[in-house]
Amino acid sequence: MTRGEAFILVVDDEPDILHLLDYNLKKAGFRVLLAKDGPEAIDMARSKKPDLILLDIMLPDMEGTEVLRRLKSKEETARIPVIMLTAKGEEVDKIVGFELGAEDYITKPFSPREMVLRVKAVLKRATEAAPDDADKVAEFPDLLIDYSRHRVEVNGREVALSSTEFKLLIGLVDAKGRVLSRDVILDRAWGRDCFVTPRTVDTHVRRLREKLKEAGRYIDTVRGVGYRFKED
Repeated sequence: MTRGEAFILVVDDEPDILHLLDYNLKKAGFRVLLAKDGPEAIDMARSKKPDLILLDIMLPDMEGTEVLRRLKSKEETARIPVIMLTAKGEEVDKIVGFELGAEDYITKPFSPREMVLRVKAVLKRATEAAPDDADKVAEFPDLLIDYSRHRVEVNGREVALSSTEFKLLIGLVDAKGRVLSRDVILDRAWGRDCFVTPRTVDTHVRRLREKLKEAGRYIDTVRGVGYRFKED
């Protein structure tokens, strides 16, 4: 996907913020759709299938975290990367957002340049291909990982993972039992241009385990060091 082909859905109830985001994203070469509330955002996400969603936490009628939960709970929208827009100091909302599957967050007030850089970084992570893994499939008791199709199955049932969660999982699998520190996991799953902290890894690992259910046992915590994929 080239930058000019990327399609961004912006969700915010403040006209000034919508205008600022719309102007700067279009200036950077993106196509943009605007939504002013949660229900409209969900409808647009399902019908238009944007490449990325910029989602404000504070929305009328339906909070941004609830919008995020609904998007991530449906197969048709679960893989769309989401960047949260949060007011300064809303640390709890950031944690909840990461637990629900958000890729990143931007704190208001924000720099338009930083916003565009973060959007590019998340899109890059979501669309990066691994050509060497074209036909690679990893199979374990009750767990199957299809690299080329970005598909994960637990006991034959597909599990919808975000692009970051998928990269986190295959990064651990490819380490072949070696322990990976949080910094190494950040570099592999988020990239060197990421804006999140090492502790964000813990939140994503917890969510990944929950999604994998019984297969979550493969992800082993090594206290004080990091994580590893430990086969039965």
